[in-house]
Amino acid sequence: MPVPAIAAVLRDLGAEVFVLALTGRDRRALAAILRAGFNVEVRPNGERDHLRAFRWLDRAIATIEPDIIWTSLTRATLLGQLVGARRRIPVVSWQHAAFLRPANRRMLRFMRNRTALWIADSQAVNAFAQSELRVSELNLMTWPLFAADPDAIQAPPWQPGQLIRIGSLGRLHPVKGYDILIEALALVRELNPDAFHSIHVSIAGEGGDRRRLVALARQAEVENLTFMGFCAEPSHFLAGLDLYVQPSRSEGFCVAAHEAMQAGIPVIASAVGEIANSLVSGETGISVPPGDSRALALAILRCVSAPEDLKAMGEAGRRRLLSRFNEAEFRAGAERIVRRLERLSLATRPISP
Repeated sequence: MPVPAIAAVLRDLGAEVFVLALTGRDRRALAAILRAGFNVEVRPNGERDHLRAFRWLDRAIATIEPDIIWTSLTRATLLGQLVGARRRIPVVSWQHAAFLRPANRRMLRFMRNRTALWIADSQAVNAFAQSELRVSELNLMTWPLFAADPDAIQAPPWQPGQLIRIGSLGRLHPVKGYDILIEALALVRELNPDAFHSIHVSIAGEGGDRRRLVALARQAEVENLTFMGFCAEPSHFLAGLDLYVQPSRSEGFCVAAHEAMQAGIPVIASAVGEIANSLVSGETGISVPPGDSRALALAILRCVSAPEDLKAMGEAGRRRLLSRFNEAEFRAGAERIVRRLERLSLATRPISP
């Protein structure tokens, strides 16, 4: 839930922020945004009534009269671009995925010049925006949506006699690769039954892929895997782990894996997105090729064969994270963007007679 942190730093730098949601979905982010003190308006309708959504957004923008429209996700970006053109308001678009469905990629590529400034959440997404969306480097900035908290709750070290607690945090969607994790766990059991019975794996998150994943786990007889559902307190979930696994096929920044490093937990992750740059394989965790269940199984076996070393790896990851993604860097990125937004606003503001 990065919206409150992003909106708060923009507010601290002098912006007035209104949050408009085209679809309510599960509304679980709403309470955090309201607690942070922001005005929020949630449209009560669905995800495919695009004409109604456009009209709703156009009315809301006409009422608020913002200097900038800031969009996120494909639907909101495309509709925001149309409203921005209609109201002659510059559009800033947040891109935080290095994978898009082909139709969405084609539409965003076609409409890319309707956005005055694109903001990538990582160097990996910056490269994706240039290569796949064909965004000009001149209209693209990078601002990681994460500031590490040095006071975040820490995971205690593993103790002899305990199960080795492995976890992952994310929506149940094919892009997250949890089917690959299930295959890897079945391989762990085949290669080393004792190691398999020394671990327990928990996945915290919800999504449309749940039924398929539960069936896959049952079919593979991976009985030490729990699907926990939605996690309201990610920091507490992560602090209860010894090892974190992120088997994604694609990622942008991947906040969850970075939050695991923040909690002092070693990470095994697919070499995709920004986490590929954050991990130092062997020192802070292990990188594996995306989609490679055998490599993932061997990485898990390598870590659980010496559980007494996990905490040291996690601490090394935490130190690296705090040096790369601290609050000062997060705010400095926001300041650069706000200066750019001010120039955009002044360039399009009508000159008073």
